[in-house]
Amino acid sequence: MPKGDITVATSKQLEMIDLTDRLQQVIGNIDDGILYVYNPHTTAGLTINEGADPDVQRDILGALGRIVPVDYPYRHSEDNSPAHLMSAVTGSSVTVFIHRGRLQLGTWQRIFFFEFDGPRNRQIWWKTLAG
Repeated sequence: MPKGDITVATSKQLEMIDLTDRLQQVIGNIDDGILYVYNPHTTAGLTINEGADPDVQRDILGALGRIVPVDYPYRHSEDNSPAHLMSAVTGSSVTVFIHRGRLQLGTWQRIFFFEFDGPRNRQIWWKTLAG
């Protein structure tokens, strides 16, 4: 079962980074199977969403900023509680089928890493299962 990690360098506090092409490369010679992608960070997330229109990314980040209030009286002492909540909303993993050596995503779908507490260097773990 091939596995590894990808380093993601973020440059903003809130950011979406498209990992699709990098993940397509890691599946190697697997013809059919599954790709598991996992984010081990509590202030970051993963999702599959539209990648054709950059306004979708801006809308997602803007809406998350409105859904998760900055001025709530958080008790967490590290001053990054909104990042923890945004991570809980977006989730920490994605699973994608591999068919004929390609990630099986919809026409507009891409795999995104969310940074909610940047800038930072992050590690994303991946594993494939041949079927």
